[in-house]
Amino acid sequence: MSEPWSGAGLPPAAAARVAEVRASGTWSSALSTGEFAAIRSVGFEPVGQVMGSAVYHVGRSGRYWGYHDCLFAGAGRPFANYGTAGIALSGNGAPSAALVQVLDSARRTALGRMSAECAALGGDGVVAAQLTMAPFPAAPDCLEFKVIGTAVRAAGEVRPSHPFTCHLDGQGFAKLVGAGWVPVELLVGMSIGVRHDDFTTGLQTNSWYNREVDGWTALVHHVRADARAQLGRQGTERGGDGVVLADGDLRVWEERCIRSGQNNEQRDHVAESTLIGTAIARFAAGPAEPRTLTVMPLNGGDRLRRRLAQAGRPGARR
Repeated sequence: MSEPWSGAGLPPAAAARVAEVRASGTWSSALSTGEFAAIRSVGFEPVGQVMGSAVYHVGRSGRYWGYHDCLFAGAGRPFANYGTAGIALSGNGAPSAALVQVLDSARRTALGRMSAECAALGGDGVVAAQLTMAPFPAAPDCLEFKVIGTAVRAAGEVRPSHPFTCHLDGQGFAKLVGAGWVPVELLVGMSIGVRHDDFTTGLQTNSWYNREVDGWTALVHHVRADARAQLGRQGTERGGDGVVLADGDLRVWEERCIRSGQNNEQRDHVAESTLIGTAIARFAAGPAEPRTLTVMPLNGGDRLRRRLAQAGRPGARR
């Protein structure tokens, strides 16, 4: 029988898994041999594989979900479709902003639970974190958000106030630290834009000539730009100096226009841009110790002895 859980702290199954790892004194990870060696070369040790997940029900908002409203006042009205349709962008407060918000909340919940597992294992952060989103079986209105990675711990005494999370693999993490940077947090920037297929768009798509479809170009441009803006804003809020991009995805599809009425077949195009990256920050480090040059004398070392003898004579040039 499963234990009741209030939603605070680690889920009971995760708490039991962490307790088992700590009691066994061994750790597991998905790191390759090269990644393990790279992490150790910059003073970190793996402490265990960690995971966070959350299943969210995405509730309906009006007819046809309501999130993909183009906001075009001329839709469905005689001759009004000749106007120029704008772009209903989530970043500007369009109805799709509510959908972006719930997806962002679900991702943050999963990331928070992975960080909690990392802290419970005594880790300082998570490397090679992979974030996925998939429909929940037999529940079409539900999505599962899952993130999994390897918790690591620094060899020194300084501990961060909150575990870092990043998508970088072992080698990438080692290169970042070696260059004087540290990961801060795994981020997701998302934007949804909806644009009505107005009269001009119909002419351009049905033309006999090769030509640009201006409205669709504007749609994908604004959605990508908004996703980048969301990612940059999150990086600044988390105290990062920059963002290292991990992956980017653009989905475009067609839907019947909500505003055109039941007996009208006017269409909208929806674009969804998602960017995943890691916020990084500089750290101060002391000057590197000078390296000594090892010289192996040849020919019995006679030449080296003569140079040393000359260097020790009064008035010898140095």
